[in-house]
Amino acid sequence: MSPILRPNTLDIISHSVAQTRRLGARLGMRAQAGDIFCLEGELGSGKTSFVQGIGEGMGVAGPVVSPTFVLVSVYSTPPGRPPLYHLDLYRITGPQEALDSGLEEYLYSEGVVAIEWPERIREILPIEHLWISFRYLEASKRGLMFQPRGARYEALVNELTRDIYGGKE
Repeated sequence: MSPILRPNTLDIISHSVAQTRRLGARLGMRAQAGDIFCLEGELGSGKTSFVQGIGEGMGVAGPVVSPTFVLVSVYSTPPGRPPLYHLDLYRITGPQEALDSGLEEYLYSEGVVAIEWPERIREILPIEHLWISFRYLEASKRGLMFQPRGARYEALVNELTRDIYGGKE
Protein backbone atom coordinates (compact mmCIF):
# COMPACT_ATOMS: atom_id res chain seq x y z
CA MET A 1 0.00 0.00 0.00
CA SER A 2 1.28 3.42 -0.85
CA PRO A 3 -0.26 6.63 0.45
CA ILE A 4 -1.18 9.80 -1.35
CA LEU A 5 -1.17 12.50 1.29
CA ARG A 6 -3.79 15.23 1.31
CA PRO A 7 -4.83 17.26 4.34
CA ASN A 8 -7.15 15.21 6.55
CA THR A 9 -7.42 12.33 4.09
CA LEU A 10 -5.85 8.95 3.58
CA ASP A 11 -5.69 7.70 -0.01
CA ILE A 12 -4.27 4.20 -0.37
CA ILE A 13 -4.16 1.31 -2.80
CA SER A 14 -5.19 -2.18 -1.78
CA HIS A 15 -3.64 -4.96 -3.84
CA SER A 16 -6.02 -7.78 -2.89
CA VAL A 17 -9.36 -8.67 -1.31
CA ALA A 18 -7.44 -9.89 1.75
CA GLN A 19 -5.68 -6.54 2.06
CA THR A 20 -9.01 -4.68 1.75
CA ARG A 21 -10.42 -6.84 4.54
CA ARG A 22 -7.36 -6.16 6.72
CA LEU A 23 -7.88 -2.42 6.24
CA GLY A 24 -11.49 -2.85 7.33
CA ALA A 25 -10.35 -4.89 10.35
CA ARG A 26 -7.98 -2.09 11.41
CA LEU A 27 -10.90 0.32 11.29
CA GLY A 28 -13.20 -2.14 13.07
CA MET A 29 -10.76 -2.53 15.96
CA ARG A 30 -11.03 1.23 16.55
CA ALA A 31 -14.78 1.52 15.96
CA GLN A 32 -16.86 3.09 18.72
CA ALA A 33 -20.58 3.33 19.43
CA GLY A 34 -22.16 5.92 17.15
CA ASP A 35 -19.53 5.69 14.40
CA ILE A 36 -20.80 6.02 10.84
CA PHE A 37 -18.73 4.71 7.94
CA CYS A 38 -20.03 5.65 4.47
CA LEU A 39 -18.72 3.39 1.69
CA GLU A 40 -19.12 4.79 -1.81
CA GLY A 41 -18.09 2.95 -4.96
CA GLU A 42 -19.21 0.96 -7.95
CA LEU A 43 -20.40 -2.64 -7.74
CA GLY A 44 -17.38 -4.89 -7.19
CA SER A 45 -15.15 -2.14 -5.85
CA GLY A 46 -14.57 -3.82 -2.47
CA LYS A 47 -17.18 -2.28 -0.17
CA THR A 48 -18.59 -5.56 1.17
CA SER A 49 -15.11 -7.03 1.65
CA PHE A 50 -14.21 -3.95 3.65
CA VAL A 51 -17.31 -4.33 5.85
CA GLN A 52 -16.38 -7.98 6.40
CA GLY A 53 -13.07 -6.69 7.74
CA ILE A 54 -14.83 -4.17 9.98
CA GLY A 55 -16.88 -7.03 11.41
CA GLU A 56 -13.75 -9.09 11.95
CA GLY A 57 -12.06 -6.19 13.74
CA MET A 58 -15.12 -5.70 15.94
CA GLY A 59 -15.23 -9.40 16.87
CA VAL A 60 -18.30 -10.46 14.87
CA ALA A 61 -18.34 -14.26 15.06
CA GLY A 62 -20.37 -15.22 11.98
CA PRO A 63 -20.02 -14.29 8.34
CA VAL A 64 -20.81 -10.73 7.23
CA VAL A 65 -22.79 -10.70 3.99
CA SER A 66 -24.32 -7.94 1.91
CA PRO A 67 -27.87 -7.12 3.07
CA THR A 68 -29.00 -5.99 -0.41
CA PHE A 69 -32.42 -7.64 -0.17
CA VAL A 70 -33.15 -6.81 3.48
CA LEU A 71 -31.46 -3.36 3.61
CA VAL A 72 -29.96 -3.92 7.08
CA SER A 73 -28.04 -6.73 8.72
CA VAL A 74 -27.36 -6.55 12.46
CA TYR A 75 -24.29 -8.30 13.87
CA SER A 76 -23.61 -8.99 17.53
CA THR A 77 -20.17 -8.38 18.93
CA PRO A 78 -18.45 -9.46 22.16
CA PRO A 79 -19.63 -7.94 25.46
CA GLY A 80 -18.62 -4.31 25.81
CA ARG A 81 -18.55 -3.69 22.06
CA PRO A 82 -21.37 -1.99 20.10
CA PRO A 83 -23.31 -3.97 17.48
CA LEU A 84 -22.47 -3.58 13.80
CA TYR A 85 -25.27 -2.36 11.53
CA HIS A 86 -24.55 -3.02 7.86
CA LEU A 87 -26.83 -1.03 5.56
CA ASP A 88 -26.91 -1.63 1.80
CA LEU A 89 -28.91 1.12 0.12
CA TYR A 90 -28.48 -0.07 -3.46
CA ARG A 91 -32.25 -0.51 -3.83
CA ILE A 92 -33.17 2.75 -2.07
CA THR A 93 -34.21 5.55 -4.43
CA GLY A 94 -33.54 8.45 -2.09
CA PRO A 95 -33.64 9.93 1.40
CA GLN A 96 -37.43 9.86 1.76
CA GLU A 97 -37.60 6.14 1.04
CA ALA A 98 -34.87 5.56 3.63
CA LEU A 99 -36.82 7.60 6.19
CA ASP A 100 -40.03 5.74 5.35
CA SER A 101 -38.17 2.44 5.86
CA GLY A 102 -37.04 3.48 9.34
CA LEU A 103 -33.34 3.51 8.46
CA GLU A 104 -32.77 6.84 10.21
CA GLU A 105 -32.91 5.11 13.62
CA TYR A 106 -29.64 3.34 12.77
CA LEU A 107 -27.90 6.62 11.94
CA TYR A 108 -28.41 7.88 15.48
CA SER A 109 -27.97 4.60 17.34
CA GLU A 110 -25.33 3.33 19.74
CA GLY A 111 -24.10 0.87 17.14
CA VAL A 112 -21.41 1.14 14.48
CA VAL A 113 -23.02 1.80 11.10
CA ALA A 114 -21.40 0.78 7.81
CA ILE A 115 -23.41 2.08 4.84
CA GLU A 116 -22.97 0.92 1.27
CA TRP A 117 -24.35 3.39 -1.33
CA PRO A 118 -24.56 6.30 1.18
CA GLU A 119 -24.76 8.86 -1.62
CA ARG A 120 -28.43 7.89 -1.95
CA ILE A 121 -29.16 9.38 1.49
CA ARG A 122 -26.47 12.07 1.68
CA GLU A 123 -29.05 14.70 2.71
CA ILE A 124 -30.02 12.86 5.91
CA LEU A 125 -26.59 11.67 7.05
CA PRO A 126 -25.24 13.13 10.28
CA ILE A 127 -22.75 15.91 9.57
CA GLU A 128 -19.91 13.95 11.16
CA HIS A 129 -18.98 10.64 9.54
CA LEU A 130 -16.15 8.90 7.72
CA TRP A 131 -16.62 8.84 3.95
CA ILE A 132 -14.61 6.13 2.17
CA SER A 133 -14.55 6.16 -1.62
CA PHE A 134 -13.65 2.89 -3.36
CA ARG A 135 -12.15 2.95 -6.86
CA TYR A 136 -11.71 -0.05 -9.14
CA LEU A 137 -8.14 0.14 -10.51
CA GLU A 138 -7.38 -3.37 -11.78
CA ALA A 139 -8.69 -6.91 -11.30
CA SER A 140 -7.26 -7.18 -7.79
CA LYS A 141 -6.33 -3.55 -7.10
CA ARG A 142 -8.59 -0.95 -5.47
CA GLY A 143 -8.10 2.63 -4.40
CA LEU A 144 -9.61 3.70 -1.08
CA MET A 145 -9.84 7.33 -0.03
CA PHE A 146 -10.75 8.02 3.60
CA GLN A 147 -12.30 11.46 4.02
CA PRO A 148 -13.14 12.36 7.62
CA ARG A 149 -15.96 14.76 8.47
CA GLY A 150 -15.49 15.86 12.08
CA ALA A 151 -12.83 15.68 14.78
CA ARG A 152 -13.59 12.07 15.80
CA TYR A 153 -13.02 10.87 12.24
CA GLU A 154 -9.95 13.05 11.66
CA ALA A 155 -8.38 11.42 14.73
CA LEU A 156 -9.44 7.99 13.47
CA VAL A 157 -7.84 8.56 10.05
CA ASN A 158 -4.66 9.80 11.75
CA GLU A 159 -4.58 6.63 13.90
CA LEU A 160 -5.06 4.44 10.82
CA THR A 161 -2.31 6.30 8.98
CA ARG A 162 0.12 5.78 11.88
CA ASP A 163 -0.91 2.14 12.21
CA ILE A 164 -0.42 1.41 8.51
CA TYR A 165 2.67 3.49 7.80
CA GLY A 166 4.25 3.93 11.23
CA GLY A 167 5.10 7.22 12.82
CA LYS A 168 4.93 9.04 16.09
CA GLU A 169 2.02 8.60 18.48
